[in-house]
Amino acid sequence: MHSRLFVISLIVTGISFGSHAEAQNNRGAKQLQRLLKQFPAADVNQDGKLTWQEAIAYRNKMGAAGNGAAGNRGRGVPTSFNVDAGWDLERFPEEAVCYMSASQIKDTFAKVATGKGPAVVSHLKPNDGALRVVGVGHSFMMPGYKTMPLIARGAGMDQPLYTHVGGGMTGSARYKWEQENGIFQFQGKPYPKLLSSIANAEWEAMMFGPYFQDQPKYYSCWIDFCLKYNPEMKFYLSDAWPQLSQLKETPKSEAFFTDEVLDQLAEERRVLHAQVITPLRKAYPGKVFILPTSDSMVLAAKHFIRGELPGIEGLHRMIGKKERSLWRDQLGHLGPGFERLEGYVFYATLYGKSPELIENKIPFGGNTTFPSPSLDKIFRKIAWQAVTEHPYSGITDKNSDGINDASEKPALQSSP
Repeated sequence: MHSRLFVISLIVTGISFGSHAEAQNNRGAKQLQRLLKQFPAADVNQDGKLTWQEAIAYRNKMGAAGNGAAGNRGRGVPTSFNVDAGWDLERFPEEAVCYMSASQIKDTFAKVATGKGPAVVSHLKPNDGALRVVGVGHSFMMPGYKTMPLIARGAGMDQPLYTHVGGGMTGSARYKWEQENGIFQFQGKPYPKLLSSIANAEWEAMMFGPYFQDQPKYYSCWIDFCLKYNPEMKFYLSDAWPQLSQLKETPKSEAFFTDEVLDQLAEERRVLHAQVITPLRKAYPGKVFILPTSDSMVLAAKHFIRGELPGIEGLHRMIGKKERSLWRDQLGHLGPGFERLEGYVFYATLYGKSPELIENKIPFGGNTTFPSPSLDKIFRKIAWQAVTEHPYSGITDKNSDGINDASEKPALQSSP
């Protein structure tokens, strides 16, 4: 059975994910039963009941079987690949850097980082409210990594941000863990750029970009290591955004992208990310959050369809051939100007404040006429909406004052 048909069936029946959604799904057992009749192979344990965990697993299994080598055509990066069997063992190889002491990790990186920077990057605790952040990621994360410090500067903060990034797979959480530890494909060649600083300095947060075939364990290894040295750290996973690769073929016209189609593509991504984020949030309560970049881009696309993105000419450059489009290539890299939107999402999620509240000029540089002030204002509004409406961002704003509700403590009342 075609995997995309299965995903669309999930969407049609209204199945969603999360603690509140799971309760709703339990009440909607009849809907799951209808899916079970249509896709009996999804019932892994053959108990006659289909759970949403089984639904996700079946969708991913069918997706992997249907993609194969063909799934890489025209996308520029591998989407189906082999992973070292060592990931299935209880422990990494004993020579893994993560098992060394903090001083040993520092010395290990010092040997390979000669002339490339300090063995340990550290920052005194900022007195301006800034968080000290480390991160890994690929080209989908780079726009936000570039603009978030500029946005923070506009908000009166000097943003400490230390990253280890790479293109495509080389920026994924799994790849960077292998590279930093000197294990599997990097056996004997450790490059603990982040591990050295995490183990020998103080940090408040770590950020990640998603990649194909992600699994919770590719993130939990980083989380466990960070919490060992910085117990108060929190972790933020971007959920990217809808891509053309989700479609059977590239549409001939941008008219294909209606609100309904965009919602379906977004829900499909949400289903895929649920298999990673849900177990992590359960394993690390109050520690793991989503950077809702996907919802922000879907909202932006809907704004464009309504004619509410001044200066933006198209949805997808590969289809409409317009330079100023939301997405610029087959893989789905952001079009010009949208690095601001991603940066605003990063800022809003980490700091629990709407970028709409920033009064000072943000030093983006570059073209001073595009994005225009009116478009920039819409980007800020979209970012805050995406962040406050996502159940896994950790941010709510019920009183619409632009500040995370959890940050607002009621004033102490004196006795009459």
